[in-house]
Amino acid sequence: MIPPLARNTFPVLASIVCLVWHAPDANAQSASEVIISKIEPQLVTAPAIAYSGAPTKTVPVKKWAEIETSFAWQPANPLEKYTDDLVVTYYVLLNNKSIQYPQGALLTGQTALSSVPAKSLDPANSQLRTVIYISPRSLERLFGGKAPADLNTAVTDIGVTVSKQGQVIAQKSLKSPQGAWWPQFQQLPGFLLNKAETPFAPLNWDYYVPTKKP
Repeated sequence: MIPPLARNTFPVLASIVCLVWHAPDANAQSASEVIISKIEPQLVTAPAIAYSGAPTKTVPVKKWAEIETSFAWQPANPLEKYTDDLVVTYYVLLNNKSIQYPQGALLTGQTALSSVPAKSLDPANSQLRTVIYISPRSLERLFGGKAPADLNTAVTDIGVTVSKQGQVIAQKSLKSPQGAWWPQFQQLPGFLLNKAETPFAPLNWDYYVPTKKP
């Protein structure tokens, strides 16, 4: 005869076994469609384009901040080959603490992507890239009149998220392994520029994923 306590224990043990048995399936279903592999900030100079018809204007050479993100997209639906519904959001925390920016300025901006190809279309060339910029004048303004000479020390951290249909499906931080740190900061929009808004607009069309207006 099975004691009453033992009889009551059997359903509990069976439930635990079922949960453990199905756990791998749940994890597999939660895999992200997008994997962000790299965030790469650097200082670059604007392209010098020669033209005729007007006097050449000489200006001091200044540096733009360029933030490039590499990622891959593998849709949950294998029949989906392209998407126009990925939005990349940048959170750039500057190391410029001051009276005006007690925690440092958190710059925010978005890039809406179009015709993003699935990884399965070209597995050997699966790294897709998108980019965003900060102008030299903005860098000067944000750092008290003198733009930084080294972007790595000028940036405290950079967070990047990728959203689809309004839901975040991937995120990565340049320096912090602790997930999303940016919600605790006040956002400062308007300083991050899409490639089409910069002198780099006509360059590297095949290198970056096409963009569209958000």
